[in-house]
Amino acid sequence: MCLKKIKQQFRYFVGYLFLKVAIVNKDLIINSSADGVEIALLEEKKLVEIHNEKLDARWSVGDLYLGKVKKIIPGLNAAFVDVGFEKDAFLHYTDLSPYIKSILKYTQQATADENNQFDFSKFQSAPEIIKTGKISEVLNGKPHILVQILKEPIAAKGPRLTCEISLAGRFVVLTPFNEIVAVSKKIHSGEERKRLQKIFEAVRPKNFGVIVRTAAEGKSTAELHEDLLTLTQNWKNIQSNLKGAMPPTRIMNEESKTTSILRDLLNEDFNKIVVNDKKIFDITLSYLQRIAPQKANILSMYTGDQAIFDQYGITKQVKSSFGKTVNLTSGAYLIIEHTEALHVIDVNSGFKSVSNNQEENALQTNLEAAEEIARQLRLRDIGGIIVVDFIDMKLPENRKKVQEALEEYMKTDRARHTVLPISKFGLLQATRQRIRPEVNINTSEDCPACAGSGKITSALLLEDEMEKKLAYLTTHGHKSLTILVHPIIHSHLTKGIFTSIVKRWKKKYKIKLSSQASNTSHLVEYRFLDDEQEEIKF
Repeated sequence: MCLKKIKQQFRYFVGYLFLKVAIVNKDLIINSSADGVEIALLEEKKLVEIHNEKLDARWSVGDLYLGKVKKIIPGLNAAFVDVGFEKDAFLHYTDLSPYIKSILKYTQQATADENNQFDFSKFQSAPEIIKTGKISEVLNGKPHILVQILKEPIAAKGPRLTCEISLAGRFVVLTPFNEIVAVSKKIHSGEERKRLQKIFEAVRPKNFGVIVRTAAEGKSTAELHEDLLTLTQNWKNIQSNLKGAMPPTRIMNEESKTTSILRDLLNEDFNKIVVNDKKIFDITLSYLQRIAPQKANILSMYTGDQAIFDQYGITKQVKSSFGKTVNLTSGAYLIIEHTEALHVIDVNSGFKSVSNNQEENALQTNLEAAEEIARQLRLRDIGGIIVVDFIDMKLPENRKKVQEALEEYMKTDRARHTVLPISKFGLLQATRQRIRPEVNINTSEDCPACAGSGKITSALLLEDEMEKKLAYLTTHGHKSLTILVHPIIHSHLTKGIFTSIVKRWKKKYKIKLSSQASNTSHLVEYRFLDDEQEEIKF
């Protein structure tokens, strides 16, 4: 293989297949408005996530509810539960948890505990259920039940529920009713995994299980124990809220989007958190001082005159990143479409052509598209089935490079996902966890000329309209007027030295009249100026 060819292949492989090893700088920009809070996560100044937390938002993944079983559907092996949504929430047998009998028993005892005598550490667990059982045998009698929101309401569907109760902290996830300690598989060091396993086997409270998160790697026993104590206190609060409660009732709120993002993502890569609201600033500062006091200095209060999202270039990125077409730096572009069953992404080369070799062009474009596709899935929070139509590549090794590149770029995605190999037709299939509605921001604006109708006033009718207003002004004493119009309309009004429309109007109304082109006027917009060049309001 020639040296030039080797260099090209090396550049593709290093430049696209492997992400940069260097630290990725992250900024969190928080915009508070009358409608709610918008949170933008930037990586190397590029927008990768945007969250919108409405002030009146009622449903959030992770919220705990006391619900009432309303209907059991044996054919689906599922039940519908009333948790206060206009449509009953969906609970499938596979989401019941093996410890569902313990949960039902606990719910009954906790709600009936009027004298505060219920001690969870002395709670006697019930037998586990089998994986292939029937929901009608478990939820017979339509009991009250403690459930957690697994997926927010999407379209006309109610929320999806789970009884696999979990309370997420920064380093651990607390799982009541089981006594298992599991360590994240992303912690690769065998010694570290054994250390963490040993710590939590020693400090784990009775009737609780613990899932050790990746962020726990290298943390001291004191830090880990403090996180565990915080979560056990949250469980005590849940037990207190259950006392005397009647369904449907929200028992526990998930943390705000701001604190949940910090909980899940805060690490050494974060170098800036900017907030434009004093209340959110104080809440965020308090949370930072509790979970990572050494990072509290990265928080700042924004007081500039310009809108905070404009100041940090987020508004412009939103406009360019959402919509059907997404342009790439090289001239290639993506077409993103949503159907009832799936999302389809089409990769197009556009005018990009850096080589005479079609296979190399296709590989480069596809590798560039893979990075943007990973960003788009995360930014729009696209879930379900995704089909990507990459530009055809003949060589199997090139198809594998693109697939591996996409998988690598999606490693930073917190949603569970699966990527399948590219078929010989250039199609890649993927799935991505969907737990809330897709982020859909309308970036188009109504045309000022047609107001979104796609039609504008006829030039002939526009001419009549202007003449009527001209006649009105002359009858009210105006002797010198200027018409400010779009350049095309200006040409129409002044066409012909002696026969122009402006000449005809001057002669007819015996006034001093001129037409002036304005590049800021839209096509059918016109304004009259008096002899002092002041606009005349009608």
